[in-house]
Amino acid sequence: MALYFYRAFSREGKKVTGYLDASSTAAIKEQLTRQGFFPVSIIPASEEKKGKWWQKLFEKPIRPKDKILFTQQLATLLEAGIPLVQALELLSDQFTGKLRSIIITIKDNIKGGKSFADSLKKYPKAFSNIYVQLVRAGEAAGNLEVILNRLVSLMERQEELKKRIRSAMTMPIIQLVAAIVVIGFLIIKVVPGITEAFIKPGEELPFTTQVLTSMSKFLGTYYLPFIIVVIAIVAGILYWKRTASGARTVDKIKLKLPIIGHFTQMSAIVQFCQTLGMLLESGVNLSESLDIVVKVIDNKILADELRTAKDKIVKQGKIAQYLKKTKIFPPIAIYMISTGEESGQLDKMLLNVASMYEEDLKEYADKLTELIGPAMLIFMAVIVGFIVLSVVQPMMQMFEGFQMPGGIG
Repeated sequence: MALYFYRAFSREGKKVTGYLDASSTAAIKEQLTRQGFFPVSIIPASEEKKGKWWQKLFEKPIRPKDKILFTQQLATLLEAGIPLVQALELLSDQFTGKLRSIIITIKDNIKGGKSFADSLKKYPKAFSNIYVQLVRAGEAAGNLEVILNRLVSLMERQEELKKRIRSAMTMPIIQLVAAIVVIGFLIIKVVPGITEAFIKPGEELPFTTQVLTSMSKFLGTYYLPFIIVVIAIVAGILYWKRTASGARTVDKIKLKLPIIGHFTQMSAIVQFCQTLGMLLESGVNLSESLDIVVKVIDNKILADELRTAKDKIVKQGKIAQYLKKTKIFPPIAIYMISTGEESGQLDKMLLNVASMYEEDLKEYADKLTELIGPAMLIFMAVIVGFIVLSVVQPMMQMFEGFQMPGGIG
């Protein structure tokens, strides 16, 4: 069976569209007629989206939890002895939208003689390179269900880690943006009114008040150009970050920053060790595994070093000394990986290193989340205190000026 897209009219004249899975267009037409619809056009789902490039811009990606559920259920069905094609056919009824369309197309491709991995490879946005290569290794070894269970475990750990890091980094960003908005409002709207009411023209002002009034005048007059310049700078940085040199420079900077640097370092270690360890454990050779790792890992410094040294690593069968050159891996991690090489258990040692630093990263993210609230309160208190001090100082000078004549008399 294949997936078809149809356009039809109901008995009331209402236009309806949708997708149905059937063996032929005639079967779709018969099914729609039984439901009381009058078919206008029936075409394969793959042809329906051809030429509609604008739909892809607004097409929702497949959610990670749906991909995890699909992989988990497929592994369960295969463990129960159900053939792959039949398992995919059963799963196509459990999902909707884009994922259902992909499952049906993959099933039809397998029926046509293609492997499961080659069918998955057509959807790089849904199934990553490591997903495809692990499935390929599972097919070759005849233990696809075992590989799928490993993929489920990998994806679940990755999602949990992403959530923790996102939680740790999102809250300070939100609080910082809120602080900037509040401070901007105080400087642009509140401060000018107070200074006009309490500060006399020509009066010598304290340094903090001079700074505050200058900022208030500047932002009040040029706030729109200021916002445009900030947006242009951010857009320029984002564009530059996409270039090879920009991405490498940004990764260098991130590694040197106090908090973000620790996150970046541990994330790179976990991602590299987890990916390479799983690939080697599943039977993928070192050369092909390194090709995949270089494309998968986010840190460009580590990726460039591996890409440059790949031939030497494959020839020597050792990688620890080249990881040391990146200055990303700490001595204990290098030692553990080197021990794995010497003992012929590199895959297991890489997974052990990944597990160790994954736990470290989770604890660090949790601690950081706990410290963010008080830190932002202190930051807000300092800024607001500066504004209050800048406004109160000239007011106190004015009151002292009122009291001086009375005290002399």
